[in-house]
Amino acid sequence: MPTTSDFEHMLREAALRVTRPRVAVLAAVHDRPHADTESVISAVRACLGEVSHQAVYDVLRALTTAGLLRRIQPHGSVARYESRTGDNHHHLVCRSCGAIADVDCAVGEAPCLTAADDHGFAVEEAEVIYWGVCPDCATVRSS
Repeated sequence: MPTTSDFEHMLREAALRVTRPRVAVLAAVHDRPHADTESVISAVRACLGEVSHQAVYDVLRALTTAGLLRRIQPHGSVARYESRTGDNHHHLVCRSCGAIADVDCAVGEAPCLTAADDHGFAVEEAEVIYWGVCPDCATVRSS
């Protein structure tokens, strides 16, 4: 688990000013993969006290733009944030409870980046979402 000084270093490396809200948001997302904004706000407030919704939204936007966080929004879900960036991984989403899990590319080194027809685009990232039912929900359904 990264420490406060690790988060401060990440911010400096991304040419961002180190602030308590930025460190708190990074820590919250590192502790809660695929966290929604409300979860991040609650965690930041538990750490720092009163912080406005807008301040957290602004920090999430800045950290995402800097590449320190990744924003995902599976169809029908609120935006979620994760600290796993730059590796072109994908997600499994439970249709029943909404749980999200990371999954690496199925075969080889990012094979999803080779489109059958790229229409002249320089493909940099692919967003693949596998939809299904998580083990907990599958157990409930079968009982």
